Amino acid sequence: MPRTIRASEIGTYLFCHKAWKYQRENMKSDNQAEMQAGTALHFAHGRKVIAIGFTRILAILFLVAAVITFGLSILP
Repeated sequence: MPRTIRASEIGTYLFCHKAWKYQRENMKSDNQAEMQAGTALHFAHGRKVIAIGFTRILAILFLVAAVITFGLSILP
C-alpha cells in the first residue's frame, strides 16, 4: 500500500530537501531546544486565538441582549 504524503511533509520538502530526507529517515534535528520553544510558542498562540474567539462570541451575545433589552424598554 502506498504511503500517504501529508501537506506538512510537502512544505518541509519545498523548504529544504535535506530536512525532508532526514525526517523520512527519523533522524533527530540538532536544534531540539529551538523546536520545543517554537512548539510552545504555537501552543500559546493557539490558546490566545481560542480565547479571542470566545470573547467575540460573548461580545455578540451581550450586544444581542442589549438590543433586546432596549427594544423591550421602548415598548408601551
